[in-house]
Order: sequence, then C-alpha cells, then structure tokens
Amino acid sequence: MIRIALLEPEIPPNTGAIIRLAANTGMPLHLIEPLGFELDDKRLRRAGLDYREYADVSVHGSLAAFKEDVGAHRLVAVSTRGTVAYSDYEYQDRDVLLFGPETRGLPQQMLDSLPADQCVRIPMRPNSRSLNLANAVAIIAYETWRQQGFSGEARAIPGVKNVRG
Repeated sequence: MIRIALLEPEIPPNTGAIIRLAANTGMPLHLIEPLGFELDDKRLRRAGLDYREYADVSVHGSLAAFKEDVGAHRLVAVSTRGTVAYSDYEYQDRDVLLFGPETRGLPQQMLDSLPADQCVRIPMRPNSRSLNLANAVAIIAYETWRQQGFSGEARAIPGVKNVRG
C-alpha cells in the first residue's frame, strides 16, 4: 500500500481533508512533527469530519524517527522543484509520498539527498507558485492508486452513510 507522509503540516483543515482522503483510499497517513496545530483542533475535526476513526494515522516526533519507524521504503518527494511529472512516474507498492509544509515545501537539502527521479511535480502554468496541499495530495494519491488498479476499492465505508445526489 502506498503511504502518505506530511512533513510539519501547518494548516489544520488541510490535514483534516487529507485524513478524509486517507480513509477513503485506505492509504496510511504519517504526520511528522512539529505540527502547526493540536490533533484535537476543532478545525482539523471539522475538515476530517467523522473519517478519523477510519484512517490509519501515525505521528512521528521527527523525520529521523519517521524513517526509522517506516523502514527502508522508497521516498517519493513531491515538490514544485521536482524533475518528473507525477503522471510519468511508476509508483511501487509501499512507496511513501512525502509532502512538505504548506508555507515552504520540502527543504532543498532533502530533495538533494534523493535521486532526482524520485522528486515528482504536478505540472502548473508558468508563474504559478503551488497548489493547496490537500489538493496536491489528492491528485498524486489517486494517480498512485490508479496505477495499482484501485486495489481494495469498495463502494462504501462500513458504518458511514453513503449519500448519492
């Protein structure tokens, strides 16, 4: 299973939306401290709605602790400074999609420590700075899941009312 990791997330509603995404895709979510909010923040709860109990969320005290806890899985850094379009990348089971803080992204030193082909980007128009973190995570998470044939897909989450318009 592909994993999502957020390095030092700062905005509670973004993390709440990503928790909801993690619950709906079955992808484990790793939050790497320091966090810019408390996990019981009402803005986080509001954005994540009642999906927190369905998401596999882990909190790690530092990037080093995260790497130790997760093991030697391939890190795929997501950055506007990436060299490969996210849609051209071949994701592997157990890859970790690593996203940086909303206000500054992943540190250049971290990007430089990875092979250039493990730094992906979402194409944007010229002079655009970045996408919202939750939107970027959703775009790439669904591409990774699509490449894996949407394995584990279900029509509804048990215990959650499925509303169709």
